[in-house]
Amino acid sequence: MKYDFESIIERHGQDALAVDRPAQHRELGEGYFSVPVKEGFDIIPMWVADMNYAVAPSIPRAIKKRMEHPVYGYFEPRQEYYDAIIKWQTERNHVEGLTAECIGYENGVLGGVVSAAGILCSAGDKILVNSPTYVGFMHSLCNVGYELVHSPMVLDENNVWRMDYEDMEKKIVEQQIHTAILCNPHNPTGRAWERWEIEKAMELYKKHDVYVISDEIWSDLYLADHHHIPTQTISEDAKMRTIAFYSPSKTFNLAGLIGSYHIVYNKRLRDRLRKEGSLSHYNSMNVLSMYALMGAYEPEGVEWLEELLEVLTKNADYACDFIEKNWKGVNVSRPQATYMLFIDCEEWCKEHGKTMDELENAGLEIGVLWQDGREFHGEYSIRLNLALPFERVKEAFERLDKYVFNA
Repeated sequence: MKYDFESIIERHGQDALAVDRPAQHRELGEGYFSVPVKEGFDIIPMWVADMNYAVAPSIPRAIKKRMEHPVYGYFEPRQEYYDAIIKWQTERNHVEGLTAECIGYENGVLGGVVSAAGILCSAGDKILVNSPTYVGFMHSLCNVGYELVHSPMVLDENNVWRMDYEDMEKKIVEQQIHTAILCNPHNPTGRAWERWEIEKAMELYKKHDVYVISDEIWSDLYLADHHHIPTQTISEDAKMRTIAFYSPSKTFNLAGLIGSYHIVYNKRLRDRLRKEGSLSHYNSMNVLSMYALMGAYEPEGVEWLEELLEVLTKNADYACDFIEKNWKGVNVSRPQATYMLFIDCEEWCKEHGKTMDELENAGLEIGVLWQDGREFHGEYSIRLNLALPFERVKEAFERLDKYVFNA
């Protein structure tokens, strides 16, 4: 490979939440990661959703070039910023007719989701989500007074997560819901929705006059031969009733630079969303974030991304094969997108007489910093980040096999 996805990068002391927060928990003796790590084990961060790889070289190059100019005053987004997004959406997602006026900056996808809820909902309104549910939705939307109504997804005969349309419609009708969040692709399960699935959901939303907030932050990270289908491309009605959010931050590991964007074709919704986001004056772009996006969306960024997807697919295949072969009582639905793995340990816990706390602590004790899946409405679930050098993924699973699941 041209780019390095195998070097182990030291992130301690380098402003990295993935390793800094667990260290704080251990120092304070409280919090999820306060469990002491046994002697002889280093930590392997597999919880928060950022990658342990160096970014595409075109990104720091673009930032450094701008930094050579010694003034960083007030500014407005360059036309090249909008051109880069339009080119990316056209070539990667086969979007047609996207113009700059439909694109707007957001400090983050979650902030954008809250702003969108603010124009679609009244105080205390209910919002439909599919569960397992991304924990950020629950924290952000509940914090500002909305109530999330969870429609549990179901595993089909092939162990693939599916939306339960009957349950969704029942909840929409009975609870008078007019706003829904579609996580496309789905986090934490890694589902890459097929066109018919999105079509069926959007037909349901049209039938009951439900507006859609589509979180598409993972839209570039599809594994194997899966690909992204933007919610707004399903139909003209879907195009006009959907507020979609994107970002290079997941794709290119830029969360610390802050910078997302919305795509809204409906002028009324677009005008109201921009007004909502402007009220607190928080939603302002950082000039270096703008150059990071333009650098990411350069041809070299595309080349880097294609290699990244090969790496993530290899890691996911290894992890799933390992679990299916070695961990009796642990179920995994193979992810089709993202770099997160969502495993269910109910059968294993019941067979071994273990609680989820005991299971999770056993992993933490050997330095595998995984994430409590109960936060995502998975009663016996754990979420693991696979965006690490392959040898670290392999080391983590071998530890878990020897000291936890087959101890």
